[in-house]
Amino acid sequence: MTQPTLYGIKNCDTVKKARKWLDNNGISYQFHDFRGDGLSAAKVNEWIAEPGLEAIINKRSATWKTLSEQDKLNLFDVSSAPALIIANPTIIKRPVLEASGTTHVGFNAEQYSAIFS
Repeated sequence: MTQPTLYGIKNCDTVKKARKWLDNNGISYQFHDFRGDGLSAAKVNEWIAEPGLEAIINKRSATWKTLSEQDKLNLFDVSSAPALIIANPTIIKRPVLEASGTTHVGFNAEQYSAIFS
């Protein structure tokens, strides 16, 4: 089994909760910081394919609130979304966990327990 990767930003409270859960449960993982490590178009396109734009776009984020109405519409168009997401990585709902060949968005302790059981 390959090591899980947790994507997010270091100062996000939900990412901190997910990291703490993983650490407390002895699960080794790689952390990928959107801001420090960046995001590739290939990775963003993987997430657009699965779990999908509706799942990965955080409409409650501060970033969402600063976008123009046109950019908000473009975030749900698979051709224009990758560039917008890469330019505004904090629009991604956090954390994104890739484990056992699947991608999970957000943190829920029960869900993580099921993933790693």
